[in-house]
Amino acid sequence: MLDVRDLAVSYGLARALFGINLTASQGEVVCLLGRNGAGKSTTLNTIMGFLRPDGGSVSWGGHELIGLPPYEISALGVGYVPENRRLFATLTVAENLQVGRRPGGLWDLEAVLGLFPRLRELSNRKAGTLSGGEQQMLAMARTLMGSPRLLLLDEPTAGLAPLILESMAAQIRSFKEHGITTLLSEQNVRFASTVADRVVILDRGQVVYEGTYQELEAEAEIKTKYLAV
Repeated sequence: MLDVRDLAVSYGLARALFGINLTASQGEVVCLLGRNGAGKSTTLNTIMGFLRPDGGSVSWGGHELIGLPPYEISALGVGYVPENRRLFATLTVAENLQVGRRPGGLWDLEAVLGLFPRLRELSNRKAGTLSGGEQQMLAMARTLMGSPRLLLLDEPTAGLAPLILESMAAQIRSFKEHGITTLLSEQNVRFASTVADRVVILDRGQVVYEGTYQELEAEAEIKTKYLAV
């Protein structure tokens, strides 16, 4: 289980997170919703060790992550796909995938290409020539090559065409079948409704709602106030 407790983060003198609490169990998809600046990316970056919090704890699989560098957190089975993807633009698709490979891991090249068959067709293309949707697939596939048990996705649908979203949702749902826990940040509420087991709404660095998407559907006031829906 991922267990985040009382997480507080500041950028200089500006407080960004005020005591965030959230959990995610094995195979569960939890979606962080909220407007720009709500604290979604800050939460993911802190879990991954890119930001040092002012207080609180992040426990994953019985390990305390606060204070560990990102490479040690990765070695504990945490994978991260940033919003800007950070692909190696001059390397091919196949080369990008090999960069992410962890020897002896649960995922190998054939398993990843089975989940993302489009990448097999593009294996010799340079990553910088791919479309936005193809780059997002590659970023997710490269992270899977590290055999994570917890996958952090930061705005995976940003800039993607509507036709790509259905495929992206199917791929995220398929992670459940492999026991991968997924925590993603998202502004596309409709997309979240197709993948999330639970949603956590952040506003100004605080959790203001938590529940299933079905429960959220009945909360018209909350959707209007915090999600502009």
